[in-house]
Amino acid sequence: MIAPPSDNLTHVELIWIEKQIEHWIRFGHEVAEQILDRRRRVLSFAPDSVFAYVRWAGNEFGTVVSRIDILRAVKPGERFSTVGYVRPGGEILLRFAGWPRVQRVLEAIDAVEQAGFDPAEVCPDHWRHVHNRLAAGDLPRTYTQERHRAWLLRRRLMP
Repeated sequence: MIAPPSDNLTHVELIWIEKQIEHWIRFGHEVAEQILDRRRRVLSFAPDSVFAYVRWAGNEFGTVVSRIDILRAVKPGERFSTVGYVRPGGEILLRFAGWPRVQRVLEAIDAVEQAGFDPAEVCPDHWRHVHNRLAAGDLPRTYTQERHRAWLLRRRLMP
């Protein structure tokens, strides 16, 4: 694990041991990177940034765990949830485990990108919506230009 941060950033430890442990960022805009060794590095995210963190582990019999979390990096003093390898933690917008569900989330991210949006810049409520719809066994609604425009206007009004 990484040491607790002494700054306002959210730090995510990435690990890549081919076909054993693979942690990666699916989307997000890091502001710093620290290479720990050839298999581990730490990416840092500014407060309020949104990113998707994928964790996978396997052995000779196949996948042991697959998980995806879409998180918002918190500001100092905000409440947060702890997430493995994320310091101090983040606001969980979406969380799924199990490859079939992870795959559906990855497809939802692909759909946002295919619609011409950066997944890190869409309304955080969209990722909550995706979580709730997939948890209920439904398909999420499409993220549209109208929804994005409403988010940009709402963001301007927020302190």
